[in-house]
Amino acid sequence: MTIHWCGTGLSAIPGLRRLIEAGYDVTVWNRTKAKAEEAVGDLTDKIKAFEFDAISADVNEGDLVVSMLPGDWHVPLAEMCINKGANFVSSSYIAPEMRDLHAKALVRGVSVVNEIGLDPGIDHLMAHQMVADYRGSKAYDASNDLSFKSYCGGIPKIPNPFRYKFSWSPLGVLKALRSPSRSIKHFTELNVARPWDAISTYDAPLATPESFEVYPNRDSLPFMEDYQFDANWRVKEFVRGTLRLNGWADAWKDVFAEVETLEGPEGDARLKEMSDTFWAENAYDEGEPDRVVMCVDLKAEKNGSPVWHKTYVMDAWGDARGTAMARLVSIPLSLAIESVLNREIPAGVSPAPHDPKLVARYLDEVNTLAQHLMVVDHLA
Repeated sequence: MTIHWCGTGLSAIPGLRRLIEAGYDVTVWNRTKAKAEEAVGDLTDKIKAFEFDAISADVNEGDLVVSMLPGDWHVPLAEMCINKGANFVSSSYIAPEMRDLHAKALVRGVSVVNEIGLDPGIDHLMAHQMVADYRGSKAYDASNDLSFKSYCGGIPKIPNPFRYKFSWSPLGVLKALRSPSRSIKHFTELNVARPWDAISTYDAPLATPESFEVYPNRDSLPFMEDYQFDANWRVKEFVRGTLRLNGWADAWKDVFAEVETLEGPEGDARLKEMSDTFWAENAYDEGEPDRVVMCVDLKAEKNGSPVWHKTYVMDAWGDARGTAMARLVSIPLSLAIESVLNREIPAGVSPAPHDPKLVARYLDEVNTLAQHLMVVDHLA
């Protein structure tokens, strides 16, 4: 059985090194062999130039393919795996085309696990734990009003005038600014065309309380089912969103204004030009610490008064182990790989696991990766 790890970008390395050091048979695939050798060449010489035909020829039944490549590669690799009876793992969101592979994966008896990195990933684990805790509490009542908020952001530990720094190509961040979002606010579906149309403030209950700018991200509503919200629950608020340093919206206002006007091939070319400029001016310096803040909050109210309210809060930053972002994306990914190999995750297409034992085990590991992780009980 071989693990085929595809992609050795900045967020891939800690998890990849963890698996190699643990003695797993890992073949590393990367478009540029030299970059992969720089990242893990001290541990392995099983490094190959990534080409779809080459990896397709190499993968055997019972193997596992990890995709840390750009999103366009996930579905073709997953489909190839299913055809060969191999498993597949990625940290990315489940695209509709990926979900369509579920029945085929079930028939072949292979696991296709996605959404097990930082966000999505650790946030899912926290949400599963939080909802299970609430369901098991004395305060649980199907008639309660529920508010769920999940915010995560990679931010500079040492703030800069731009209020943001990039650890990889800024193009993805710029493209995300053009994406609409869907969430629930005041019991009503909230549809937002652009993130800057819904920026609000969130007070994070960190060891030293801190406020951030936040906005809804993507489509939050399908995650109510994944987090096992009952269909008859009264949902006052449900949002999964992005967290930024205070002052971010003001620092980026000219970016928002220009992004709004860009269309077609010319617009894409301008986005690429902006991305290159931002990378040159606002990338992390060598050894500069990044920071990741995540808060997953669930509150239940009866007649307008809170009866249950807890927040999972995490604060992590770069240290001698490397960047916080890389640890928190790739280590959970490596845990899911081990779970698949141990047959702890069922066949089919799935996100981060719901199994309470796996959730607890993964969160215990996350606790070693972050400098601050705790559950705040607001009513204690």
